[in-house]
Amino acid sequence: MFKNIFSFEGRIRRTEYGLTYIGYIIIANISDVLEIFYNIKTSIVIKLIILIPMLWILLAQGAKRCHDRGNSGWYQIIPFYVFWMIFADSDHGPNEYGENPKGIGNHDDIEDIGKPIEF
Repeated sequence: MFKNIFSFEGRIRRTEYGLTYIGYIIIANISDVLEIFYNIKTSIVIKLIILIPMLWILLAQGAKRCHDRGNSGWYQIIPFYVFWMIFADSDHGPNEYGENPKGIGNHDDIEDIGKPIEF
């Protein structure tokens, strides 16, 4: 989990996307609370320094989750599509964006029957 979090290529599971989304919400709320309590003009600069990379990570993870569903990363800008990314299962087997991160359907299981196991 959480390999190449800044990359927009590949596929990720629902769990990884959900944890990224929750992490973004928590960090955004903590930065809001700090801004309210300390009420310093520089807190906005600090908030931007923290939230811009977090937004990049959220968009990259969202694109990878869209890829897992077999869609372009641009689908994440559709309103309420985030719920589909969190709750819908991934495409079975490999697609144009890579292999299934769960490993389900990545290889033809029928061909492997009867072959000796290599160590």
